[in-house]
Formats: sequence, structure tokens, C-alpha cells
Amino acid sequence: MGQQLIKLISNIVFTKNRPLQLDAYLESLYRYIPAGLIQTYIIYKQQLFDGQYQQLFRNYEDCIVIKENDFYKDFLNLLSQIKTKFILFGVDDVVYFDSVDFNVIDETFDKFANDIFGFSLRFGGNVKNGDDPISETLVGGQIVYSINWTQGRTSNTCYPFELCATIYQAGLVKRVINSAMNNNPMVKKLFSPSAGLVKFLGAMVSKHKILKRVGYFYNPNSLESWNCRWCQNNSDKLPGLLFFQKLCASEIQVNMVNISARKSFDASAEHTVEALADKYKQGYRVDIDYVAQNKPSDAHSGPEYFKLIRNKALSGV
Repeated sequence: MGQQLIKLISNIVFTKNRPLQLDAYLESLYRYIPAGLIQTYIIYKQQLFDGQYQQLFRNYEDCIVIKENDFYKDFLNLLSQIKTKFILFGVDDVVYFDSVDFNVIDETFDKFANDIFGFSLRFGGNVKNGDDPISETLVGGQIVYSINWTQGRTSNTCYPFELCATIYQAGLVKRVINSAMNNNPMVKKLFSPSAGLVKFLGAMVSKHKILKRVGYFYNPNSLESWNCRWCQNNSDKLPGLLFFQKLCASEIQVNMVNISARKSFDASAEHTVEALADKYKQGYRVDIDYVAQNKPSDAHSGPEYFKLIRNKALSGV
């Protein structure tokens, strides 16, 4: 790849009502992934705390912010414009605390081009808890591991398409999403999320139920679950291996902005989105040094890793 870093990764991160947590995501991301490698796109669902978000966006001017209007169209429009070799997804409650040499990641994709589904930054020793067979190989002089997700024995290891911290080839992401969508021209015309018929029926039946039935995602949760389910149902058409080296990021779950059966959260009053937005305004930030010093052992963590510190210079945002 040479000595000069070029942008090879398009990072698409989703956020809603969590400016303090998004700040921690971005700060930790750029601490462990060189900014010269990555272009971040933020799909921002504007609802609450716009003032705090606008301050945050000014602090990260290299990020491209897309204010969500129609999630389905906004995401597909962005995806169609991406020209990088890789795509990395993110959600706003993820915190990075370690890294993998990107030259090793890039070489792994080249060396196992026909077999690799993705390079995960959310797997480490925890994979062994499910007794999944783990293969070991040398890439660039470093040990890299792999599992066969098509035979995964845990909810994590059989879940290949996710929005937390896995690097994918952009072409594979586009192929999966295009294949998982209902591409019948009539269905697309009548039942896409912004179609008039869906809006009309949505007055009588849950719009989300309609979209789920015809195969359209409408928010980050459905984007992940729908496409992952397609992968699981069509595993014979896809590369079977997820590679990894160590656990580098964890989703620190302390509150909820969308309903999801896969997530747990801490419902305490101090961690409501309102309370944390107020803390952000007062100059509090997530202590990502604490997370790095006390590395989580799983891709999903709880409030014991969620410590706040105050920078008086940032108060009054």
C-alpha cells in the first residue's frame, strides 16, 4: 500500500439524539484509525439537541453530514456515490479502544479475496466462548484469525452483516443490499418507504410492518437486520469467512433511541438522552481513556465502561 496514506475506507455512521455519544465515537475512531485512511459520513436523524449536534459537527469538519429526510433514499444515494475500496459502518454508542495495523487488514482482503466476507474489529477471545472453530494464519508477519460465520454457534458469530465495527469490501456491501431489496419494479414504485400508497396505508396499519413485509429498510436497525437475514438465508452465495485479530471496539449500551430486540440498555435517569445532552452542553465527555485502560471483553458492554469527565473549556456549548 506504500508509505502514503490514502482514503480507502468510507465510514458510514448513524446517529439520533446522542451528541455526547457520537462525540466519543468520533474521538475514539480517529484515535485508532488514521484520519488519512477514512472518510466519515454521518447520517443524522434530526429530532432533539440540534444545537449540540451543530457544535459537534463544527468540531469534525472533515465529516460529511447528511441530514436524514428519507432514510431509505438517503442511504442508497450515499451508497451509490461511494468509490472507496472498503466500507465501515458505525453507530453512535460505539467506542474504539484499540486498533489493527491497516496494512494487515488490507493484505488479508487481498490474500483471501475469494473467501473473506469482512474483517471484524468486534471479535477477540470472546469468540471462543461459543466454541466456534478458529483458524489461524500469518498475514504481514502477524497472526490473524478467522471463523466461518455460516456455521457460527453464537448470536454474534452467525451475524455477519452488522453496523458496529466490521470492515467490508464496498462491492460486497452493494451486492448484499441490492440483492436483499425487493427489486420488482411495481413493488418499488408502490411500496418504497416514501411512496404515496405506503403513506396512505400507514394511516391504518403500521408503516414499518408494510415495509418489512415487502422488504424495505427504514432505519439503521432494519438496514442491519434485513440485510443480515438475507446473508444468512443465502450463505451459499457469499464468502464464508470473517477475519479478525483482536477486539477493538464495543457498543456501550446505556440508553435507547430505537426499539431493537438485540439491544439491552441501562434505564437509569442519569443516562437518558436528555440528561446526557445536558451533560454534553456543560462540557462533559465520555472518558475514552478509561475505556482503553479497562478494555471491554465483548462487542456489547454496559454502563460500567461509561464514565464522564468534564472539560471546563467546553462548558456552555
